[in-house]
Amino acid sequence: MQETTVKNFAIPSALSFLALTALCTLVACTEAPPPPAAEVRPIIQGNQLRFPAGHPQLSLLKSTAAVQATTLSVDLPARLVWNEERTQRIYAPFAGRVTQIRADLGQTVVKGANLVSVSSPEFGVAQADAAKAMTDAKLTDKALIRQKELFDAGIAARKDLETADADAARAHAEADRANARTHLYGGGQQVNQQLTLMSELNGVVVERNVNPGQELRSEQSGPGVPALFVVTDPSQLWVQIDAKEADVGTLKPGSSFDLLVPALPGQVFKGKVLAAADFIDPVTRTIKIRGAIANPQRLLKAEMLGTARIQRQLGQGVVVPASGVFLRGTQHRVFVETAPGTYEVREVVLTYEGAKESVVGSGLAVGEKVVSDNGLLLGREFRMAADLPKKNPMAESEQPAVVK
Repeated sequence: MQETTVKNFAIPSALSFLALTALCTLVACTEAPPPPAAEVRPIIQGNQLRFPAGHPQLSLLKSTAAVQATTLSVDLPARLVWNEERTQRIYAPFAGRVTQIRADLGQTVVKGANLVSVSSPEFGVAQADAAKAMTDAKLTDKALIRQKELFDAGIAARKDLETADADAARAHAEADRANARTHLYGGGQQVNQQLTLMSELNGVVVERNVNPGQELRSEQSGPGVPALFVVTDPSQLWVQIDAKEADVGTLKPGSSFDLLVPALPGQVFKGKVLAAADFIDPVTRTIKIRGAIANPQRLLKAEMLGTARIQRQLGQGVVVPASGVFLRGTQHRVFVETAPGTYEVREVVLTYEGAKESVVGSGLAVGEKVVSDNGLLLGREFRMAADLPKKNPMAESEQPAVVK
């Protein structure tokens, strides 16, 4: 019995030894992974940065060839407003209460159309003044006739006749003034205190700020106070353009421009410059330009924001993307691709700097390729390559071609 027990325990021990031996053999035969290859970085030589062939960052650097400067499309911010030469803002000239509204928003009206009726005691006073002035004029006419008859009979003196004539002239002048004032607001010959506010042009009611029974005050008028009605002709609008100082020469009165509105994609509207301001806005540092644009289909609305595009004539120089020009201190620089994978820092002088394109007057020739995308990344690589000898004292002896 004792021998059997020993044999039973000996079998598992043999199996464990064989498994341990196999595991050690497997570990010994497994090779260690190779160390990762060191990244090959670009090197700097003079003012050029050279990338090794196949470097992953080369696919991020896009270059654009400089082209001869002829004309340049310039985009300027613009805003549509009502044509003030075809717009009327109507206020209440007398205090009173609104009795009837005869026009509404979006309604087409003609010249002389009644927009609102107001019961106004103040206007009644003006009507009464006109009536009294007419009575005084009739009375002075009768007095003048009597004086003329007496003078012809040799009873009245010439002085009295001349005095009567002057009184009649003054009375008629006052009557004309009073009547003109009441007729301006639709008043007739009678005193009824009914004030009528009318449209003075053909157009559309684009704004209404009056309600039935509203009390009106004559002092509620002028800048900053909403008009009771705004009537305008929307078939032609004004365009307010904020231009840079360099673009004023192109935007002279009579010159044309294109208007693009984001709300109407794919459509281009033709406009013409009417006037230009003679001063620079101290806040925006721009010059206000006013243009006119036809709107027969009334697609454009006042207060729409858009872009005024002009074609500016350029002189000598080359055009490059604005994204490829960088400012360091007071000097503009570009990165020029002199050969595949080789880039050079170049100082240039700009004659025009726009949002999309810039014009280089000197420092760059036609056909030279300028890095237009990821130029900041390339500038970072320039700095890192220049700092490499400082961080590694042995770099100069190991890489004699690398200089700062």
